[in-house]
Amino acid sequence: MALTPKQQAFVNAVREGASNKSAAIAAGYAVDSASVAGSRLAKHPAVMAALAASGVNKIVKARAPRSAPAADVGEAFEETTEAGFDLAQAMRHSDPKDFLLAVMNDFGSEAKLRVDAAKALMPFVHQRKGDAGKKQDKQDAAKQAGTGRFGTGAPPLRAVK
Repeated sequence: MALTPKQQAFVNAVREGASNKSAAIAAGYAVDSASVAGSRLAKHPAVMAALAASGVNKIVKARAPRSAPAADVGEAFEETTEAGFDLAQAMRHSDPKDFLLAVMNDFGSEAKLRVDAAKALMPFVHQRKGDAGKKQDKQDAAKQAGTGRFGTGAPPLRAVK
């Protein structure tokens, strides 16, 4: 079973050494329910399998080695392109419809992201038929009732010229 984006964020935070509660907050859960959500996520079979696949950082208090700031920027850029979302490409679209169409047709991005883009694009492409109002319904019903065998005839023509 594939992980949802929140579950993936939770797994990444736990791998970095965060507690269940702080990992749930980092994943986007509400602060009030973060401890419950963290406990629930920690017991989820797919999350447990993802955590077991790679080692967890057990040394929480240890300092991470600092690298050069230029390397951090490069790594951050690589991470965004790995995820299938490139900010530079997103900014070149001035129309939201074009952006959603590009995301939907991008085979390099995640399937869930592509489906969400297609859902958001639906109102732009296929309009919903609006319901007719009460007055319009009454007019249509009156026209329908006025036709047929016993309907009213045409008014007399004026002979004045």
